[in-house]
Amino acid sequence: MPAHSHLIVGGQRSGKSGQAERLALAWLNGAPGRQVTVLATAQAFDGEMQARIRRHQQDRPAGFGTLEEPLALAAALRANASAERLIVVDCLTLWLTNWLMPMHGVADLAAWATERQSLLDALPDLPGQLIFISNEVGWGVSPMTPESRHFVDELGHLNQAVASRCDQLTLMVAGQAWSRSITPTGA
Repeated sequence: MPAHSHLIVGGQRSGKSGQAERLALAWLNGAPGRQVTVLATAQAFDGEMQARIRRHQQDRPAGFGTLEEPLALAAALRANASAERLIVVDCLTLWLTNWLMPMHGVADLAAWATERQSLLDALPDLPGQLIFISNEVGWGVSPMTPESRHFVDELGHLNQAVASRCDQLTLMVAGQAWSRSITPTGA
């Protein structure tokens, strides 16, 4: 298991990214030589998403690096994880969206399953600190379409699998953090 792994979940605008940034900034300031990298999974296909990405970049504390990887998350983590670096993955929801609802082409479910397993397999061996951000979307009305229900199910399964490999879980509600330590079961 990484030295410390943390999953932060919550609804849209619940304060997930802000909480991750506060934790990362405290870690960064805890000792000299430390680095923070935000591994961003968003893709800017329209003006609204471009504005969201810009706002996230502008709001990040000074000293945070950014790496963009919309699909090959496991490889990006393997290539960048180190004892001196905390990586904030922002976010698993958009990573799943990129796989299941590609803007161009058709979803490759076999490739998604392989990439998902690659991420889960990598987590126990990665050095350093990891913070994953993901949405909790299963508390609303059941979606009307089979595609939407599949997405909600997949995100729920992904969040559970990642949480089982983390040692800290935080639920964000109205900007407030509800945290608990957990015993990883998937490591």
